[in-house]
This record gives sequence, structure tokens and C-alpha cells, in this order.
Amino acid sequence: MCLAVPGRLLSVEGDDPAFRLGRVDFCGVKKTVNLAFTPDAEPGEFLLVHVGFALTRIDEEEAHRTYQYLAQIGALAEEGLAPPDPNGFATLAEQGLAP
Repeated sequence: MCLAVPGRLLSVEGDDPAFRLGRVDFCGVKKTVNLAFTPDAEPGEFLLVHVGFALTRIDEEEAHRTYQYLAQIGALAEEGLAPPDPNGFATLAEQGLAP
């Protein structure tokens, strides 16, 4: 089964929409992902990522909900990930990313 996993966009590199890259935080694990499908994504936003591509933006509530579902089915433990808080993510304010 293939899953898209929520992550918070930390930073963006590049100007060409086809080759923009973003640094994304997945429960403390940071990865570089391709932002070609989400060219208007901004740091602090949540993205659904599948095989290294950010597919869409989601709101923080949906990210929390998805993260909780992944924890319930054991997908997080299977990958060696543990949520940083019971809801899966610290709030934007707690991360210093609130507007």
C-alpha cells in the first residue's frame, strides 16, 4: 500500500517551479522533497508527500488527523517515528512559524 505522509514545510530552494525543492519535517525527520506539484507552497504550511513529491497542501487540522490515523495503524512505529506530541505535531506557534 502507498501512503502520502503529512509534513511541515521548513524552507524552499530554487526559483524554477519545475525544480523547486523544500525541506520538510516529518515528525522530527527532515527530508528534501520536490515542490513541482505545489509551486505556491510556503514555509510553515503542511504538505502531503508521496515518494519525494509534495502532492498537495493541507491545513494543520488535517495534518494532525492524518498523523493520528497513521499512528493508530502502526505506520509511524514501523518507520521508527514517534510523534513529538500527542497530536502528531507541535502547533505553528510552538514551532515559531505562526504569522
